[in-house]
Amino acid sequence: MTYSRIGIVWNPSKVEKEVLQTAASDVFGAEQDIRWWETTREDPGRGMAREAQEDGRELVIAVGGDGTVRAVAESLAGSDTALGIVPQGTGNLLARNLEIPLNNVAAAFERIRDSEPRRIDLGWVSYDGAEYAFAVMVGFGIDAQMLVETDDDLKSKAGWLAYVEAMGRALAGTEMTDITIAIDGDKAVAVRGHTMLIGNCGMVQGGIRLLPDAVLDDGKLDVLMISADGALQWLDTLRTFVWDNGIRRIFGAADEAVSTDSARHLPVETVSVELKTPLVFEIDGEEMGEVSAFDVRVQPAALLVH
Repeated sequence: MTYSRIGIVWNPSKVEKEVLQTAASDVFGAEQDIRWWETTREDPGRGMAREAQEDGRELVIAVGGDGTVRAVAESLAGSDTALGIVPQGTGNLLARNLEIPLNNVAAAFERIRDSEPRRIDLGWVSYDGAEYAFAVMVGFGIDAQMLVETDDDLKSKAGWLAYVEAMGRALAGTEMTDITIAIDGDKAVAVRGHTMLIGNCGMVQGGIRLLPDAVLDDGKLDVLMISADGALQWLDTLRTFVWDNGIRRIFGAADEAVSTDSARHLPVETVSVELKTPLVFEIDGEEMGEVSAFDVRVQPAALLVH
């Protein structure tokens, strides 16, 4: 698709501007009207994306990790301004789910130039008086704990493999707690668990699909609640991930995610959660501190993305 005015919001800690300029010129042409916005520690991209819209940019390209992509997406939500993604982080979660080329600036630009944009849903989570967008997933428990337990130096050197190293410590760091959950406005129910993920799409690093039923444009979010306690339940949960919701689905033997007593899946439009014990919370792979209550909603077809 051809755009006459392009904005690029880039994270200078991830890639040098000269590299981007050379690739953009090669892919879009030296005469293309491109304006650049650099993110800062104080603003990972929200304000820059708004400025790009106000400047009449028809396409805003986010260059950076998941935090940059999420910030730009949050500002573009509900508009007709298209989002392009040049993934330059470790997780690159939305890019993985959209099958955008990783670690290749020119290939990502070519994908934006040659593809037709599609509408995808966006999730919103509110807590402590503020609301934040998410494109992939939010949650607490093992997924969030892995982010906290992952060694930053190892992460910079080994990429997603660093999360594997953190898994053992994350398992040891999660504890069962009482959870009150209300889905789609229904009466709240009390459950016990240690991990809850609410996602718009389900694949994370290493091709692991935590939410096999999650679809980017179905107007739903998918919830995974894990309450495995002890070695036997953990083995049952892992078997469900790898076999029932992994290998069997690849070969067409299952149409929906398989739930067990220790790992339950369900689709939602809204969900409200209260925790007896505050737990570490993450949004699209970014650790946000501890929360004790939060509300989540889906915004269908919120984002026009390449």
